[in-house]
Amino acid sequence: MCGIIGCVGRGDETLDTLVHGLSKLEYRGYDSAGVAMASGGVDLCKTAGKIEDLRDALSSVSLSGSVGIGHTRWSTHGPPTNANAHPHQDCTGDVAVVHNGIIENYQSLRDELVSAGHTFTSDTDTEVVPHLIEDELADGTAPEAAVRSAISRLEGSYAIAAVIAGTEAVFAARHDSPLVLGLTEGATFLASDVPAFRDFTDQVIYLDDGEFARLDADGWAVSTLDGSPVEKEVNVVEWDPEETGKSGYDHYMLKEIHEQPRALRQCLRGRVDEMAGTVDIEDLGDLSPTGVQFVACGTSYHAALYGAQLFREAGIPAQAFLASEYATAVPPIGDALVVGVTQSGETADTLSALREARKRGARTMAVTNVVGSTAARECDHAFYIRAGPEIGVAASKTFSTQLAALNLLMLGMTNEEGAREVIAALRELPGNVQRILDESNAEAVAETYRDADSYFFIGRGYQFPVALEGALKMKEITYKHAEGFASGELKHGPLALVTENTPVFAVVTGDGEQARKTVGNVKEVEARDAPVVAITDGQSDVGRYADHVLELPETHPRAAAVLANTHLQLLSYHTAALLGRNIDKPRNLAKSVTVE
Repeated sequence: MCGIIGCVGRGDETLDTLVHGLSKLEYRGYDSAGVAMASGGVDLCKTAGKIEDLRDALSSVSLSGSVGIGHTRWSTHGPPTNANAHPHQDCTGDVAVVHNGIIENYQSLRDELVSAGHTFTSDTDTEVVPHLIEDELADGTAPEAAVRSAISRLEGSYAIAAVIAGTEAVFAARHDSPLVLGLTEGATFLASDVPAFRDFTDQVIYLDDGEFARLDADGWAVSTLDGSPVEKEVNVVEWDPEETGKSGYDHYMLKEIHEQPRALRQCLRGRVDEMAGTVDIEDLGDLSPTGVQFVACGTSYHAALYGAQLFREAGIPAQAFLASEYATAVPPIGDALVVGVTQSGETADTLSALREARKRGARTMAVTNVVGSTAARECDHAFYIRAGPEIGVAASKTFSTQLAALNLLMLGMTNEEGAREVIAALRELPGNVQRILDESNAEAVAETYRDADSYFFIGRGYQFPVALEGALKMKEITYKHAEGFASGELKHGPLALVTENTPVFAVVTGDGEQARKTVGNVKEVEARDAPVVAITDGQSDVGRYADHVLELPETHPRAAAVLANTHLQLLSYHTAALLGRNIDKPRNLAKSVTVE
């Protein structure tokens, strides 16, 4: 959530570069935006609303310079207003600051500053920072030292960038909130995520917690907060900037749903040997845990539930925990491997859970999409899902590749019987997903039930996490009430909510006991006049009791979960499109949740 952009060295193009960078960060979620330029003084422009509103506001003001910062804000302290938008200034107007995160001791700092005569104009926690810098400057402290001193007084999480009148530099620091530098000849960039400057460079440096950066005409320097120099590795971003465009699709989400075959191929490439029936996961070392604990949030938590079942069936005790609960009441760890599943690698709750696990001596692993992310750097091991950049707020291709990656992880760590059959099904996944994308009648089903009161999703075994994810997608982008259940739980309360205007989406694969029991649950809702949509491979007779069928190719049950999910993604997408929702930027949501 929230986005930061900073730029030094683009001359007259700096302002346009900042606004362009903010537009590339829109996917993170925001409700206001602003920019500040520093030369002899500091000039800024900010507004509640969207980037388009900021552009309109900029058309009536004059901002110039070759040093600047920008921000998209997602409200935490105070509503989305012009006054609460970033950047924030001090009393003199000579300092401007942007900030992601939460300053936990802001109230005591604010009380101290107000007592000293400072005037505040916003409700935000961020505004204490420019005033702290102002006090340091007033005491004769040099600009860089003033910023360092102010930041040293903060408690909580932050990614901060500041500019000061008369100083052609951007100062920045991070703690529990991501910042990355982008390097080109003659210009340097700073952002909360690579897409903000990827059109200009593929050379990046990831800042770690407790590090401070100075960007100026001479380039960049990174040090600890107390000033000790830090050697940093320059990384190369491997994806092309065109991957973050819509490529002719109406929405990023639809594009990313259709990118799933390619994403799955990337996830599998070089990791499976179908002839030998083996999986080779590079650089994992000797991993033979007595148990596995998954920690995750949202969509990634659904993937974690799926992954925990994989390991249990392979004979390794495994549990999935909501990271927000784990971080505050961590269960006994023993010799368990703690695996954080996080698309961005920056999810605050998941990072907190992983850090707590490490404090207790556990080995940790990040299953993530982002090379160089905080989770990838801090964990003992990192396993990349290789989905490529995902811009739509609602996860799609990253969930599918998480499921595939967790299969690979389990197979690479165990000697499970039947591995050859699973590997063959994984190799067929890209083609089978493409088949569903080409043939799915999900749009017609969406048209039929667009005006439903609510939506229920049910499944057993591997299909239970898929039911949860199907419901979450429906909630996220249609704003309709939707719930996912383990099929057998319907009769333990939720059945009271079933009506003729409550479609039930039942994921049923195979013809074993789980399928037969789910068919029984379908009969229960059918007897109460609820419409039924079966997502099935046709091996059971659930189609007899369904009003509509979304067909799946026959495959291994583990792979069938990915295929069923594809239908449900399309169902949610088309329902949202029919309802006219803002699909790529659902209200109140952010792509990367970097506060707890």
